[in-house]
Amino acid sequence: MENFTIYNPTTLHFGKDVLANLGLILKEYGSKVLLVYGKGSVKSSGLYDQVKGYLEQDGLEVFEYGGIKSNPVIEDVDGAAEVGRKNQVDMILAVGGGSVIDSAKIISVTIPVTHTGWDFFSGKARAVKAVPLVAVLTLAATGSEMNPFAVVSNHALGQKAAFGSPLTFPKHSFLDPRLTISVPRDYTAYGIADLIAHCFEAWFGNGEASLSDRFVISIVKEAMEFGPLLLNDLTNYDLRARIMFAATMALNGTTMYGRSSGDWGVHSAGHILSLLYDVPHGASLTIVYPAWMRHFKAQIPGRIAELGTRLFDTPLTADQSIDRIENFFLSIGCPVRLSGMNISATSPQAIIDGMVSNKVNGAALKFGEGEYEALVGRFYQ
Repeated sequence: MENFTIYNPTTLHFGKDVLANLGLILKEYGSKVLLVYGKGSVKSSGLYDQVKGYLEQDGLEVFEYGGIKSNPVIEDVDGAAEVGRKNQVDMILAVGGGSVIDSAKIISVTIPVTHTGWDFFSGKARAVKAVPLVAVLTLAATGSEMNPFAVVSNHALGQKAAFGSPLTFPKHSFLDPRLTISVPRDYTAYGIADLIAHCFEAWFGNGEASLSDRFVISIVKEAMEFGPLLLNDLTNYDLRARIMFAATMALNGTTMYGRSSGDWGVHSAGHILSLLYDVPHGASLTIVYPAWMRHFKAQIPGRIAELGTRLFDTPLTADQSIDRIENFFLSIGCPVRLSGMNISATSPQAIIDGMVSNKVNGAALKFGEGEYEALVGRFYQ
């Protein structure tokens, strides 16, 4: 087991009616709040009016930046940062899923500076100060509500990159499972796939950590047991709560203790599909993961076989494990080939070029020269 430090400063408020204390908590940071949200569901669901009501009843002055895309872009980060900077906001309130919260994390470190937020991703700048961030989660998927990481696209450069800093943990996150009930079936399934992928990337990381392995298996089993039930009963509060909690635990550090790193090669490859074709994040992962496991099967047959054996409670080979995992993704309505997202076989070179320019690689299992072609070929087969 590797040395590790546990640090997670986010206060998580989980359950029904937790938003009732939202305004009081925000007032701890000042009186001016930048409200950041997505493209429409927050208003059509009535959540926008509910949140505004809480803020106004507690005397907070609200400035807004709406329209964050599901695959967030740096232009929105910079635009929102300018609103926050101009109005000297004391805090940011992100209302939405992982894309909104990811954007808000970079907005929080961009407001105090004059340069673009992309400089943090490119390494030109280091985050030294952040505006406090509070999150209200509306989609169970990314775990962004309890970790410091953010992913944003820069289409001008053809890049999608990740950034994280101790400064970008949300101060508070509010998780009321009822806020996810309006999420449609396909995006609910993509969220289930996303949390499973986060666990897998810990499983395939560097370092032996038996207890963290047990956390991985337990979280994935929770998702595989209750995810299908939820997809057949989308308004069930208890099932929404189970998946919401699982998604948070999948990427708040719990699965990583005792490892030197996870292996984020699958996420990096999936980002290229989102960058090029706007593939939903979770869908990109169900396309890449089976291909990635088949690509590296010869190097880690035992690890893949153990994963399948423990998840499905029966002895399985590596091939059988991959097939079972792939069939689970299919059973919940997620694509496992690019054709499932109506992307034709005429575009492999664009994907390969994107992987080259973004230097896609993992921490434990690395792609050698020319291996992108073999991996991308599996996205179509």
